[in-house]
Amino acid sequence: MSMFEKRWFKSMVAVILFLIIVFLLNKNQFILTPIIVLFKTIFLPFVVAGILFYLCRPLVAWLEKKKVPRWIAILVAYVAIILIIYGIIRLVGPVINDQLERFVDNVPAMVSTVMDGVKYVQENRSTFPDFVQEALLTASTELESRIESNVGNIANGILSVFGWIGGFINTIFYLVLVPFILFYMLKDSHRFAPSVAVLFPQSKKQHVKNILKEMDKTISTYIQGQMLVSIIVGVLLYIGYLIIDLDYSLVLAMFGMFTNVIPFLGPYIAVVPAFLVALFQDPIMALYVAIIMLVAQQIEGNIVSPNIMGKTLNIHPLTIIVLILSAGNFMGIIGIIFVIPAYSIAKVLVVNIVKIFKEE
Repeated sequence: MSMFEKRWFKSMVAVILFLIIVFLLNKNQFILTPIIVLFKTIFLPFVVAGILFYLCRPLVAWLEKKKVPRWIAILVAYVAIILIIYGIIRLVGPVINDQLERFVDNVPAMVSTVMDGVKYVQENRSTFPDFVQEALLTASTELESRIESNVGNIANGILSVFGWIGGFINTIFYLVLVPFILFYMLKDSHRFAPSVAVLFPQSKKQHVKNILKEMDKTISTYIQGQMLVSIIVGVLLYIGYLIIDLDYSLVLAMFGMFTNVIPFLGPYIAVVPAFLVALFQDPIMALYVAIIMLVAQQIEGNIVSPNIMGKTLNIHPLTIIVLILSAGNFMGIIGIIFVIPAYSIAKVLVVNIVKIFKEE
């Protein structure tokens, strides 16, 4: 066998060609501009539709096993989504709205409390050592200036965030596009693997189907498991906050539920607003909030996640930290949220490709 026919040489040539293509595209970025614009336009609708697909697919599959036609099963899934959203809005919406209004109304009082604490420290700094006095003076002055410059924007910022979310949900584009994409995902998902396998030689078709099946299982496990785990964490936090009678308990629990989708950092982000609210309500409650978060995370990490998600992803904690830090620097919060499933898919792909090469 000549050098040109050896696998390592072909692989090296493929890598070099790939790098050349990347270099040329980088030098001629105008070629990619329409593709980037299109990707940004359809990315979010496809992500939302994909998440809904993996949440609805078990129901559609179950109905099909009961001899229900696929289109009727899909219609039932749509009705279920609408009823769930309607039920959440009717049951939870008024409570969230009330708690948000009370929180916005209490922001000035919270700021005033912080300012009083700053003034108290300034007035009594003479009782501290000189180096502590200087540090306190610098810190308190900076804190005071920051609060004064931003206090007018706190309430507006909170309202604008929720206004943006409301506007996002009610955007006609997404309301039309997401159900449209979801319908064809549910209708034709079984055709995807065979359609992709057709592009490969006969000897590779079964390998391609196996890889796609494993990737599908990985994504399904992650989305369904993460959704269920986040809901359970939110319920645990809500019960704990109710027990200690923490203000804005439902809003803070839902915030904890949503941030739980962020790997590793989610629990730490979730505890910050609850901890601050507890400090203003009663300082001892801050300790209770920390205990509740610790208990909830122990239950989630040792009982809930292992039983729901199992070891499908099987990613070392150190790898997760490195991935999160890298993705956060490159893509921000979007990268942090999607880096773990993306890595899991890439891992499945690489492992199977290596296995195929070893078999040949």
